Amino acid sequence: MLKLYNTLTRKKEVFKPIKKGQVGIYSCGLTVYNYGHIGNYRAFVSSDILKRYLKYLGYNVKKIVNITDVDDKTIKESIKQGKQLKDFTKKYEKAFFEDEKILNIEKADKYPKATEHIKEMVVLIEKLLKKNYAYKTKDGIYFNIKKFKNYGKLANLKIKGLKKGVRINVDEYDKENARDFALWKFYDNEDGNVFWKTKLGKGRPGWHIECSVMSSKYLGQPFDIHTGGIDLVFPHHENEVAQSEAGVGKKFVNYWVHNEWVMVNGKKMSKSLGNYYTIKDLIKTYNPLAIRYFYLSGHYRSQINFTLNNLKNAQNSLERLKNIILEIKDDKKQNSGYLKQFENAINNDLDMPKALQVLWKLVRDEKAIGKIQTISKMDEVFGLDLLKKEKFVIPSEIRELVNKREQARKAKNWKKADEIRDKVKSLGWKIDDTSNGSKINKI
Repeated sequence: MLKLYNTLTRKKEVFKPIKKGQVGIYSCGLTVYNYGHIGNYRAFVSSDILKRYLKYLGYNVKKIVNITDVDDKTIKESIKQGKQLKDFTKKYEKAFFEDEKILNIEKADKYPKATEHIKEMVVLIEKLLKKNYAYKTKDGIYFNIKKFKNYGKLANLKIKGLKKGVRINVDEYDKENARDFALWKFYDNEDGNVFWKTKLGKGRPGWHIECSVMSSKYLGQPFDIHTGGIDLVFPHHENEVAQSEAGVGKKFVNYWVHNEWVMVNGKKMSKSLGNYYTIKDLIKTYNPLAIRYFYLSGHYRSQINFTLNNLKNAQNSLERLKNIILEIKDDKKQNSGYLKQFENAINNDLDMPKALQVLWKLVRDEKAIGKIQTISKMDEVFGLDLLKKEKFVIPSEIRELVNKREQARKAKNWKKADEIRDKVKSLGWKIDDTSNGSKINKI
């Protein structure tokens, strides 16, 4: 039986769906004001693993992943670049889908956008006003957390002694302190031309109301599983719980599954520290599935430390694994013993590092039968394309050289670029320059 650690109860629980044989999952997607970074994609890959394993177990899974295309960050950055909000976010939304594809993340059933669900948000806010959970001020409509007696239950907060009516106007606030939060922000000049004319007044939604509306619209309330990074537990997910349960009068979500941070060189990732990596940065040098393998090598509820050396090691491990598998002959059976070990690992709160150990044990077991079919079954969950028919696996050394050549070409250092091309050729590979970038092929 699958057991998941539920943030709400702070313990592992046997997973039981609301409807037999069916599971609804909502995952907080990307806020499309920039390219997704390695912290974002740990959450997305973790959620993908959960979906894949539920399907492996025979469930019919409906997964919803939202697109946050209106909030403080998107508005601020679109104004800074002098672009209309929709035009600005479209670029990063497109990049998000590209990144999901190259990381082999299965497509969600729907990717609802916040800007397309304003009417539903207005309806929920009206309910909260009617039930006296919300109040109006000169700058917006706020949720009164004192009115919701269970506020803080997800994040395990103690809010006794909070001054009545304490609130602030923005979403990017001190994550250590509970505050009345914005449901609707009345229009001001700082938002440029981003606003909607509604019964609530001219303005735009707060960040938290967006996910409450989009999740319940497509999955109902309550639904089975809500996923996201540990950084979203408070305030975002806590506020989702409060406004959803206050407005509808029902439990919001049964299981909350949160993944831990990605550290970079032992520190939190930050542009100011120069340790900020997007997926687009990394795939210039590394196999995208090496990034996925790196995520799988750490338990989702443990912090993992990203370094370029760790990623290189993950790529080497993946290459070695695929090369071993290429030598295995297909005997058209499944090894039930190894599959049982694999399932036992994942049933214990999605222990993917242990599941990888089972895979490695299988491929190295000279006496094991049914290897190929068993690997194929396991890869339904891993998503590493272990049996994909490839002409070749590009070594990390070659990828690094090609990346250096690209940098030389950008700097118009043609001599160095030619020298690197010759070196690549001497190692048995050739570079073809196309309009879509450099393509690597075996000679």
